[in-house]
Order: sequence, then structure tokens, then C-alpha cells
Amino acid sequence: MLTVDNVGKTYKKGGLFSSERQNVLKNISFECKSGECLGIIGESGSGKSTLGRLLVGIEKPDFGRVLFDGKNVEGRKVRLGRISAVFQDYKSSINPFYTMEEAILEPLKLQNKSSRENKGKVVKLLNQVGLSESYRNKYPHELSGGEIQRVCIARAVSTEPECIVLDEAISSLDVSVQMQVLDLLKDLKKIYNMSYVFITHDIQAAAYICDRMMIFRDGQIEEIVNVEHLKDVQSVYARKLLQSLITF
Repeated sequence: MLTVDNVGKTYKKGGLFSSERQNVLKNISFECKSGECLGIIGESGSGKSTLGRLLVGIEKPDFGRVLFDGKNVEGRKVRLGRISAVFQDYKSSINPFYTMEEAILEPLKLQNKSSRENKGKVVKLLNQVGLSESYRNKYPHELSGGEIQRVCIARAVSTEPECIVLDEAISSLDVSVQMQVLDLLKDLKKIYNMSYVFITHDIQAAAYICDRMMIFRDGQIEEIVNVEHLKDVQSVYARKLLQSLITF
């Protein structure tokens, strides 16, 4: 379904007049299958968030392609309503002057459905993420971090996409809230039969929600392994990275 084909990405390095470039992603190829949760695990600076931006079409690769059902995600029509994202910084993800209803309605307005139909869906989505109808008229400053992230998830789910990219979506939340959000994501995945790309540095969170895990290092894929076979990883780096797992 989501295919990354020999993708590379560089950024300018140094001052304004420097011609030097830094390789952030190097010949990346993998596939996220329909209905699966693929974890991308790596240390800070490994390039995993850059990869996430390419997956949702925010940035373009220098070479290679990111395809969704065989079509390049650089095309807005390819992504619209089919690929969503939830990012780490929930505070900047929602316009501070929007009510929660307006925030969730934002992507729905692009689907040409009636206003009444969309507003009914907002209530349903709020309930699905564990928030009451009263949250419709609340503003971001009135909500906790966990509540805002739930709204961000409701908005991402609103168009019933086939794939959601979750980039460090729980890392800014309190530990007690993280598990609630992970359980919520698992439930929504079953309801909507979506695929997730779960980008994180939290190995235990990934092991809890993912089907496969891609170990990322210095802009390259170190290893891809099914979660049930984590103890069988081959590379020294992957073993070191996964040593904090209780099952190890």
C-alpha cells in the first residue's frame, strides 16, 4: 500500500553560501502493508522524522519515490482523505483560535459533505476518542495535553484514511496518559482497519502497538523485524537499542 522506493534526502549544511550538504536519508526502501502498524525506531537525529514528513508529502525526496497504491504522494489528490498525520507538538497542531469542533471539521470540509452530516460526525469522533460532546465548543487552552492529542487523533481519523503517520505522537504526554492513547490507537485501528506508521524512540511503546519494527540508524535501515521476533534481531546496533525491552 505505502511504498518507499530508494529514497534519499539531503539538507544544506553550514552557512548561507556553503555548498556542502548532509545526507539525512540514504537509499531507503520498504513497504507498509495494508492494515499493519509499522514502527520506525531510532535515536534522535537518525532521520526518522524526516522520513515521516516525506511519507505525508510535506517534503519531497531528492531522489526515489514515496508511493501510495502505486501513485506518488507528492500529488495532493493522492493524499487527500487517505493519508493523515499526528505529530509530537500537539500545541501547534491546532489553531489556538479554533474550537475543537472547528479543528476536527477542518479536513472534513474538503470532502463536500453537508454541514449537518459533518457536525454529527464530530460528536461521534469525540466519543470514539473518549471525550464528551461538551468538548465541541472548548478551545485548546482549556484542555490538557492528553485531551488535545486525542482531538488531533480524532481529526486525523475524521476522513477515515487508509494510513496514519504518527510521529512521536505520545512522547510529549505523561506516562500515565501514554498508555491510554496507545490503547485508543489500537481500538481505532480495528474500527477503521487503518495502517499506522508509528515513528518513535520509545521501544516499549512500539512493541506494544506495532506488528513490525524497522530499526533506523544514521538515515539508513539497520533491520526490519516482526515484533514477536524482537529477541532474534541480528545486528549489534539493533540488540543494543532493544536491550531495554523487558522481554529481552
